[in-house]
Amino acid sequence: MDKVTPSLSLMRRLPPNKIEQNLNGLLNLIPEETDELLQRVDQPLKEETDAETGRKFLLCDYNRDGDSYRSPWSNKYEPLIEDGFLPSEKLRGMEIEFNELFDAYRELYYEGGTSSVYLWDQDVGFAGCFLVKKNVEGDRYVKTGCWDSIHVVEAVETDNKTSATYKLTTTVMLYMGVGKADLGDTLLAGSLTRQSSL
Repeated sequence: MDKVTPSLSLMRRLPPNKIEQNLNGLLNLIPEETDELLQRVDQPLKEETDAETGRKFLLCDYNRDGDSYRSPWSNKYEPLIEDGFLPSEKLRGMEIEFNELFDAYRELYYEGGTSSVYLWDQDVGFAGCFLVKKNVEGDRYVKTGCWDSIHVVEAVETDNKTSATYKLTTTVMLYMGVGKADLGDTLLAGSLTRQSSL
């Protein structure tokens, strides 16, 4: 009996600001589906600081190897592991450029927050994820809030290497808590996933 499909359907209907709590409960009920559900349920992004560069980076399934996460700034895992997955030299060069560009975009568009870009080789072509996290605390209108966006791109070159096909999957998770006398305590939370191919 398929347990993953109804589990994903249930996760889409539960409050997005409690994804981690709900997913942990679901994994306790069906531990045999842990790997599949962890790969298919987007969770709020977490931040870590690169011990070598002092720069923040985002943690997700795309830069994880076991219990360690690779920093896009130093290309090293935190906590350190010796044989962790690393992108090819060509992709690593692209990853460095993408991180610098996306970091500038994040600062101009979001006026703060943290961004990370991770690339990896595939059998044909390559893929990457572009991540942004922006937290808000004690703002004029929002008491607490968070914006997480996860953009996953797959690029596959044609055999003659003159063109490529692209597949983009984007997920945005938003959480806002407003506490005003004239509004009362209000919570707005949601997530949206869209996919497109060219």
